[in-house]
Amino acid sequence: MQFSVVFEAQLADPTVEREHQVIRDSVEQAVLAERMGFDRVWAVEHHSLKWYAHMSAPEVFLTWVAARTTTIRVGHGVVCMPFNFNHPARVAERAAMLDLLSGGRLDLGAGRGGTEQETSLCGVDRDRTTREVEEALRIIGGAWQEDELEYHGELIDIPPHPILPRPRQTPHPPLFLACSRAETLVRAAELGVGALVMGFAGPESIALMRAAYDAARAARTPDSFVSTAVNDHFSVLCPTIVLDDREEARRVGTRGQRFFAQSIGHWYGGAGIPDEAVVAGADEAAEMRRAAEQVVARLHEQHIPVRPSATATFNADHAYGTADDAIAYVERLRDAGPDEIMCLIQMGTVPQEACLETLRQWGEKVIPHFRACEESAR
Repeated sequence: MQFSVVFEAQLADPTVEREHQVIRDSVEQAVLAERMGFDRVWAVEHHSLKWYAHMSAPEVFLTWVAARTTTIRVGHGVVCMPFNFNHPARVAERAAMLDLLSGGRLDLGAGRGGTEQETSLCGVDRDRTTREVEEALRIIGGAWQEDELEYHGELIDIPPHPILPRPRQTPHPPLFLACSRAETLVRAAELGVGALVMGFAGPESIALMRAAYDAARAARTPDSFVSTAVNDHFSVLCPTIVLDDREEARRVGTRGQRFFAQSIGHWYGGAGIPDEAVVAGADEAAEMRRAAEQVVARLHEQHIPVRPSATATFNADHAYGTADDAIAYVERLRDAGPDEIMCLIQMGTVPQEACLETLRQWGEKVIPHFRACEESAR
């Protein structure tokens, strides 16, 4: 089982100065993650999502991190693949350059960037995003395996052109798809790409998602693959804050997650007010429950169907507490069958000291526990 860290560059009470600092802080965390034995760092791509994600140019962030590290893998989790965000040929060129310069350490995930806030910025047709993401994966999967890229599809036409440079990894970096819905998870398996799974609902939900992914893998046929290089890597999110003081870790983590949930709710359907999360409540778990109820009420008011995942981000049962608490939670996650645990540490209200201490505790206590278990099982 692998371990990674994912960066949104979230920011409560954003000012220019704080925004600049949170990006620098994220780099510091990524460099420390390598020293602490993490396998990978992921960076999201979002646009104009104030509070929720200030990571608008992950290709630059990941290149900077790769230049300051030597072994840790760098992952796009994800590139917004609709064509008006990023033309598939440009994604292939940029990704190959980063893979080459990093010595073959790149992983490439795809996603929709489907909020109205983002799509309106770049003139993306929201009704086409799912189809454009899949078509982009097919174009990119083939671009690095032929001397020239030529593609004639339903949504885009590309005459023969060489795609330069070629990536270091052969035939290309592993491909992934962001999966927040069951149907997307099944489609990832059918396309032969790895799954990047939101894990807020907890280990039991992850186990069901893993079963669905495996069932789709068993039923798929090669004609649906986007590339000859199939990737069946299943990565799940794990919100976590680990400190020596259990109650402080839970308070900091739950408050940070409440900010995460309300800020994403603000942009996905207009539910939630991220500013409310800046104020620490006496009972963060109770505040989480109240905030979840507010999200459901606002979605109903706007006649937006409430999916089971609508309030999953408000579930506070995660790896918050001491290292022993984190180990116990990750053991539950491990039993659900992931190949990778993606630690979500950098949430908008979590101070940098707590982020760095969490990385240290995972590196010194949590990761070694699971490495030792794997060694003893061999």
